[in-house]
Amino acid sequence: MGRWLVLGGTLFLSKAVAATAVARGHEVVCAARGASGGTPAGAKLVAVDRNEPGALDPLRDERFDAVVDVARMSYGWARSAVEALAANTPHWTFVSSISVYADPSAIGGGPDDELLAPRTDETTDMEAYGAIKVASENAVRDAAGDRALIVRAGLLCGQDDVSDRFGYWPNRFSRGGRAVVPDAPGQPAQIVDVLDVADWIVRSGEEHVVGTFDASGPRSTLGAVLEEIAEAVGAPGLERVPVAPDALVTAEVQPWSGPRSLPLWLPDSHAGMTARDTSAAAAAGLRCRPVADTARAALEHERALGLGRRERRAGLTPEDEAGLLG
Repeated sequence: MGRWLVLGGTLFLSKAVAATAVARGHEVVCAARGASGGTPAGAKLVAVDRNEPGALDPLRDERFDAVVDVARMSYGWARSAVEALAANTPHWTFVSSISVYADPSAIGGGPDDELLAPRTDETTDMEAYGAIKVASENAVRDAAGDRALIVRAGLLCGQDDVSDRFGYWPNRFSRGGRAVVPDAPGQPAQIVDVLDVADWIVRSGEEHVVGTFDASGPRSTLGAVLEEIAEAVGAPGLERVPVAPDALVTAEVQPWSGPRSLPLWLPDSHAGMTARDTSAAAAAGLRCRPVADTARAALEHERALGLGRRERRAGLTPEDEAGLLG
């Protein structure tokens, strides 16, 4: 077994990667501030603040068989990591995003689609997210070359999800009653379980899989995904009430995420984000569990946080929903 470095390792995907690598017998070092939580059992934490210049210098002379970087929205983090560590690393995984594509409306596109113009500035403006990921990918390829795996992740769901998006639906359906859903059953929908992506990343490091892939689950529809969630977790008294997209817009309900939103619902201008051709990742070994399994894991996480909690990053409050039901 090998020696792995996870840049992160305390939250969601990076934590799942670290836990998976430990379970598969690897020695795992997690480089993180530790502010988001602890590392999985069996992994070692090295305290690192990547906002500080030279933060990774203490690891520069160490040898790792694989490095996984999930730098979310910082070109500087991605660039400084490969500059410090890539020369001594035979396999480098960078977790990017399907948000890198220039045309989010394109249905069935793949990794060769046109990308956004790269941005290298440091900002918290989420409008720059995809462009910063493009620049970060370029930095990784420049330093790691044919040793790099670029994972353009789709909507990651399931255990320990921090976005509140997918989890809204298992939470809401489990409580029963009249639940507002978008009247857009044919809209493309595509999710992937965080544990499946973590497993694929670790196995890809072991097998030296390289290249650029869209990493998400099979293409489906919003109606089918919501049906699978309802069948997996829905209360006996659940009644799904479709509301037309135009009515939702008029009522100032947001698509996808954020306050007063209906997650997974997207306007046509962004429908391609949940309709990627992920056959290349599947051929390279990405195996995806049923939506129902992910829904049950998400519900367990929601219950741990509290089904009735008021602070959510995505979804409708009971008052919002009651107003829509009128």
